[in-house]
Amino acid sequence: MKSAKSQKRLSKWIVNLSLLFLVLLWTIPTMGIFVSSFRERQDIATTGWWLVLPHREWQTTKTINPKELNLDPNGPMTVEGATATFDALRQGIETPGGKRLIWIGNKRIGTIQVQEQVWTVMWNFTLDNYKQVLGGQSFTFTKPDGSTETVQGDNMTRAFLNSLTVAIPSTLIPILIAAFAAYAFAWMKFPGRKWMFILVVALLVVPLQIALVPILKDYKTLGLNGTFLGIWLAHTGFGLALATYLLYNYISTLPRDIFESAFIDGASPFTVFVRLVLPLSMPALASFAIFQFLWVWNDYLVALIFLGGNPEFELVTQRMAAIVGSRGADWHLLTAGAFVSMILPLAVFFSLQRYFVRGMLAGSVKG
Repeated sequence: MKSAKSQKRLSKWIVNLSLLFLVLLWTIPTMGIFVSSFRERQDIATTGWWLVLPHREWQTTKTINPKELNLDPNGPMTVEGATATFDALRQGIETPGGKRLIWIGNKRIGTIQVQEQVWTVMWNFTLDNYKQVLGGQSFTFTKPDGSTETVQGDNMTRAFLNSLTVAIPSTLIPILIAAFAAYAFAWMKFPGRKWMFILVVALLVVPLQIALVPILKDYKTLGLNGTFLGIWLAHTGFGLALATYLLYNYISTLPRDIFESAFIDGASPFTVFVRLVLPLSMPALASFAIFQFLWVWNDYLVALIFLGGNPEFELVTQRMAAIVGSRGADWHLLTAGAFVSMILPLAVFFSLQRYFVRGMLAGSVKG
């Protein structure tokens, strides 16, 4: 018995540590992006983001003029209790007292810096990165050599609003249509119901890429290319199969008694759907809303196909791709833009995550 308890406790620890490792594995890069988005351009180019945490660093506490101590650079020199040659001092040596000596300059006019390790943090934070990315403002910064450079920012505000314009309807429309379809498949009897549902499930395995060209040709005929209506309909069609299947699994498990009671009281199928099915299906609706919103928000291919390269309809993913192409070395802008694109999906997930597990397990247990 004791061995079984010990084994169970060990298994629990292994599972918890594995989960903690996975959480850290996903969280650390996100934290790095967040911290880097507030750091100055020069700091990002020369140091790692983890230096914002307390760490020990060599700092110069004293500067020694070799001539004042009559030191000969051509031979061994004794400084602060340590003896070394010029070449060794150029590389840097440590003294018995835990200090570091490093020769700066040449033999004729060089100096010796005495450095000590001290606890420090690099908190040179700024909001200029976000002002450049969101507002498109121009900023002038000073390079290490003293020269200045003026950089024009990238305005992501329009792209952010365009992504909202695409993501919200593209999430709500398939949820509404799929909820009606799932309710009909689960609780209404009509000819061909079984085969129609099998067809819906079969559509889950069809890659959306093979439908892009035919839909694009139809859109050209209907004049929907490059419009928000066209991409709303495209995302609705691509997401309907999964939405219907997911909502069916949940709605079909609702108690039959509440429907029978409602019908006895004279409620119509539409009233039952609005007053009972939708409120009771909130976990499944929220679960699919998370999937659909994240997919639409992070979509690049569908947006590029149906909206094209028109800057007026440019989305966040397209704007980020343009920034990467034109400013691949400007990490201060890339990290700020990346975190701007992450804020809303994270907010949606955390606001609906309490429904997520319940929605994912919908229909998995029958009883």
